[in-house]
Amino acid sequence: MKKHLVRIALGLLVVLAFLGHAARYYDIPLVSRLEAILYDTRLQLTMPRTSDPRIVIVDIDERSLRDEGRWPWRRDRLGLFLDRLFDEYKVSVVGFDVVFAERDESSGLQVMQELAKKELAGVPGFEAALESLQPKLEFDRIFADRMRGRPVVLGYYFTQNPEDSANRVGVLPPPVLPKGVFAGRNIQVTDWTGYGANLPELQAAAASAGHINPLPDTDGVTRRVPMLAEAADGYYEPLSLAIVRLFLDSPEVRPGFTTARGWSRDYPGLEWLDVGPHRIPVDKDVAALVPYRGGERTFKYVSATDVLEGRAPASDLEGRIVLVGTSAPGLLDLRSTPVGGVYPGVEIHANLISGMLDGTIKQMPPYVLGAEFLLLALAGLAMALVLPLLNPIRSGVATVVGLGAVVGINLAVWQHGNLVLPLASGVLMILLLFALNMSYGFFVESRAKRQITGRFGQYVPPELVDEMSQNPDKFSMEGESREMSVLFSDVRGFTTISEGLDPRQLSQLMNEFLTPLTRVIYRHRGTIDKYMGDCIMAFWGAPLADPHHARNAVLAGLEMQAAMDALQAQFRARGWPELHVGVGVNSGRMSVGNMGSDVRVAYTVMGGAVNLASRLEGLTKQYGVSMIVGEATRAACPDIVFRELDRVLPKGTTEPVAIFAPIGPSASVDKSVHDELALWSKALKQYRAQEWDLAELQLLSLQRMHPSTALYATFLQRIGDWRKNPPGAGWDGTTAFETK
Repeated sequence: MKKHLVRIALGLLVVLAFLGHAARYYDIPLVSRLEAILYDTRLQLTMPRTSDPRIVIVDIDERSLRDEGRWPWRRDRLGLFLDRLFDEYKVSVVGFDVVFAERDESSGLQVMQELAKKELAGVPGFEAALESLQPKLEFDRIFADRMRGRPVVLGYYFTQNPEDSANRVGVLPPPVLPKGVFAGRNIQVTDWTGYGANLPELQAAAASAGHINPLPDTDGVTRRVPMLAEAADGYYEPLSLAIVRLFLDSPEVRPGFTTARGWSRDYPGLEWLDVGPHRIPVDKDVAALVPYRGGERTFKYVSATDVLEGRAPASDLEGRIVLVGTSAPGLLDLRSTPVGGVYPGVEIHANLISGMLDGTIKQMPPYVLGAEFLLLALAGLAMALVLPLLNPIRSGVATVVGLGAVVGINLAVWQHGNLVLPLASGVLMILLLFALNMSYGFFVESRAKRQITGRFGQYVPPELVDEMSQNPDKFSMEGESREMSVLFSDVRGFTTISEGLDPRQLSQLMNEFLTPLTRVIYRHRGTIDKYMGDCIMAFWGAPLADPHHARNAVLAGLEMQAAMDALQAQFRARGWPELHVGVGVNSGRMSVGNMGSDVRVAYTVMGGAVNLASRLEGLTKQYGVSMIVGEATRAACPDIVFRELDRVLPKGTTEPVAIFAPIGPSASVDKSVHDELALWSKALKQYRAQEWDLAELQLLSLQRMHPSTALYATFLQRIGDWRKNPPGAGWDGTTAFETK
């Protein structure tokens, strides 16, 4: 147990950090943001996605604006609208998610009254005609008359800026609860300073009114609506609650207090509001979670113009609760919600009304803070004490089990207990404890990777060391024979170049070109054998087996040439000479392992295949190419295009070998290159058959088309020499070299 004390202590610190967040001593933004995401996810996974037939939304949509004109409409038309709803469609309750804060002067009555006092004063009959017309032109009064005695609920809004205290427009309805009803209790009701309400005559004619304010969270998403909002004269209800009370014949609102003390002495105990037989759960802000039934247009929508024109089916509206609102983007009543980024605000009220009547509003009373604290403490202590004692596999299993238990209990309480418990803090804490224990074991207790790095880190790239560290017992530096590929690269004319530079410049030059070439080799999973002045020796296939060793070596050689081309501009800018690198690659069986003396050893390769690769690099100058590979390498790379150069007998060898220059991957080689290679192959065949004239004609044609290819000039010169001194009948086209 002693060796695990550090990990246990670190785990307990993590648990304490999350407990501080749960107790609200401070806020961890990541946890709060994730909590909102997980709440939305649970809501989306469990919402019924069914409509409530009791509620219909009469929508001031784009079609209504097109047919009836821009909003606001004349109040006499709205009076006709109410007549249609109540007299023809027999609706139960009408709620307006609209504020009528300004007078309707579209009739021109005010203008005519001014004319009667001034320009048209004394005109015979004008004042009498105006007096008789006035009742028909007072649109606000007409609208108020149509509301009077009918179950109509108006909407209004609160504002919360300090400077809004004098910004009070219209008349509020009577408060649902008087001020001071919560005196002596630590209840946090949202407090508002200003409001925009309806005209006095409209408010007096309406049966009720409710505020339309949501309570957006810090991310701007509407998940809650305040069930009680505190203003100057008392506590006011939302539009949804006002409609429900009217639908239920106006029962009073009764605050519901739990008899239990709760988890602290300051616990206020207000957990619900009673409205008739219905109980509405509220949270610490006396707000209710919106029980979204589904995405946008879950409820029945009827166009407002269809109601005005009498086109709406009576069966869609009869006996229903009607909410009048807008989905038209230009009227700016679209909200961000858990079920949609652009969601009609009127549908938020519809979801709340449905939830109140069905009792499906989730509970999130203030005491859930205590429940979260207790669950975090239990789960955190268990994980912090157990995980350090387990190996990685068992730790992973324990973490999955712990996460499953936390998530499962949370979902069960959500779905069957209708209770919202925080989830993000528990999930993040368990994951962080697992990550802490795995990281500690990886960095502090794991030795395998360090051992592998000590052995092979100077030869192979880090990603190969990572692979090797997963099975360190499989790798050693003892000598063995393998099929591998080896690469030699050398700077042409480097001796002359180095003589023209001082030692500091020469050192900088070496670093400038060796570094990118080494990175290329590493990218292609190569092992650096050694640097020999300006020469790099690398191999593929050890210490990590590589079934594609030949292909990786060839691709590395091609990319090394491209890397050198990219460096030329930098070299010229610094006054350095251009560097050109020759590359030789060969594949075959070779010995690999630690080799040397008692004084010094090196992990290297040896064998005839290695020597041939060095000879091939030297031949690049003879054929005017940047890279040459042997027959075995070429055979192992069927997806790379090669040009056969010759059949040669390098110095120190007894068997002729065919040599090839790689062009590039087949998919990247143009058709014109394939055509050129076909002509060259034909010329080479004629050359080996000693058909000098035909080969010469072919080579001259190729030289005219590709004058920069030195290979054609080389073979034309050879043909001239062979004409003077024919090789004899037994010659097979092999070129022997007496120098390296």
